[in-house]
Amino acid sequence: MDSWTITPAPTPAGLDDPEAWALHGMAAVSHAVDGALWGHTDTAFSARYLLARLGERTYARRTFLVATAPAGAGDPDAVVGYASVIMPNQGNDHAGFVDVVVHPAHRGAGVGTALLTEGERLVRAAGRDTVISSSEHRGEPAADAPDALVAPTGSGRILATDPGARFAMAHGYTLGQAERYSMLELPVDPTHLERLRADAEARAGSGYRLLRWRDRAPDEHVAGLAVLETRMTTDAPNGEVDFREEVWTVERVRDHEQRIAEANHGFLVVAVQHVATGDLVGFTMVEYVLDEDEPVFQEDTIVLSEHRGHRLGMLLKADMLQWLAAERPAARRVHTWNAEENAHMLGINVALGFRPVGVAGMWQKVSPTQA
Repeated sequence: MDSWTITPAPTPAGLDDPEAWALHGMAAVSHAVDGALWGHTDTAFSARYLLARLGERTYARRTFLVATAPAGAGDPDAVVGYASVIMPNQGNDHAGFVDVVVHPAHRGAGVGTALLTEGERLVRAAGRDTVISSSEHRGEPAADAPDALVAPTGSGRILATDPGARFAMAHGYTLGQAERYSMLELPVDPTHLERLRADAEARAGSGYRLLRWRDRAPDEHVAGLAVLETRMTTDAPNGEVDFREEVWTVERVRDHEQRIAEANHGFLVVAVQHVATGDLVGFTMVEYVLDEDEPVFQEDTIVLSEHRGHRLGMLLKADMLQWLAAERPAARRVHTWNAEENAHMLGINVALGFRPVGVAGMWQKVSPTQA
């Protein structure tokens, strides 16, 4: 095959709608790619998840581009690759995020280039000059490996000869950050977990208390959660990637919760409250597929800088794992991604038992826009 049709994925009424063909094809490609790279499909996207993401309009515009065999539009089996194009509406309106995924059997023939070219065109046509993309890499090369590419922060390496790195550099992207992909095998030894929690609780003292909720933030805490989510966009390390503040509101939190529910996912949140003020000063969240027992995904974790030094990060994560063991006893793996320069959070993860699996490269390209 030497040519493809690049088609925006339709937004179907449901997964049984014939217009859902693109989402089903994308899910099949995602499973093939993750199975080949990681040896599991925990992190692969389902058609239901993709449909929930495609419905986003208020806070970001999301377009899925699918590459099919000539005249293959309408047939999920004809999908050989796809690109996710995200353009934030509120904050970061200088940038677009374009991630390209190509079926292993169709690489090296120009599918990825065709998808990336069209994704970049959409970003530039929207008046944005910065494109941010990512690549995934199994393992991490040694510091003295001849082809090791070091992130500009000095933390994290990928092989310059890996297909994802070669693809990004060939299209004018520069590496802005490396994120460590780690996995925790469950269950964690409860004695070890209780010891970590008890030590952190003693350090935190009586000035803080933990709160828990699932699937929906309590009305009295949703505004505080919005503040923490906003701070995630500024306090979390971004390396040299030009990612700017995105303001979260109560409405945005509720919209996010709705998208999670529509994807058939659930989540747990543990938050820490400053007793003297009643303010939320940190939280951690895990998400999971409701009808899949084993995989769990560690989402945002933050402790506000003005409340650090009390081991609140460890307290939050240890409490979360204890709660998760009680609520999802069949869970077997927690997946997480952290900036390689975020030594403090990585130290917490390592103490809990997370082991490194791979590295995600965060790439950036700045180019002129077009009207």
